Amino acid sequence: MKVIMIHVQSLDGKLTKGNNTDVHSWSSSEDSVLFTQQLAAAKLIVMGRKTYEAAKSKPTPGTLRVVMTPQPERFADRTVPGQLEFTNEQPTELVTRLKNQGFDELLLVGGGHVYGAFFAANLVTDVHATIEPLMFGVGTEILGGVTIDARLELTEVERLNARGTLLLKYRVVQ
Repeated sequence: MKVIMIHVQSLDGKLTKGNNTDVHSWSSSEDSVLFTQQLAAAKLIVMGRKTYEAAKSKPTPGTLRVVMTPQPERFADRTVPGQLEFTNEQPTELVTRLKNQGFDELLLVGGGHVYGAFFAANLVTDVHATIEPLMFGVGTEILGGVTIDARLELTEVERLNARGTLLLKYRVVQ
């Protein structure tokens, strides 16, 4: 399965500005448009609980959103079959199940712990990173502090605005 990790980050590699989880407060409007387009095109989206809560993600017909959480039972009342589900499956188990359901592409939208878990399991095939020309010094690490050894190959670079926001697309080299 193709697993595309998408994210916006500061130039110093932070997913959040300190404890502020609202990326829209510091990311560019161009990234917001790009992110909205990517979500609209996706049939399968996986995210962590904190990303789900920060994004206030809602069920959408034709798209399955899977939220990874250690306590899926806490969200039983929000589950919408075929549109929004909550799981405590490990990444490999989750990808296998979703592949068996007929999915061939997964959009991984955050956060750091989810990215780290998918990278540690060698499941990420592509990374689409929007780099904002900002530095915070503190904030959420891209891989949630997980140690990995991954090699990537740059496949595309796009300048999104005059300030220097860049979209970098990489293929993970196995």
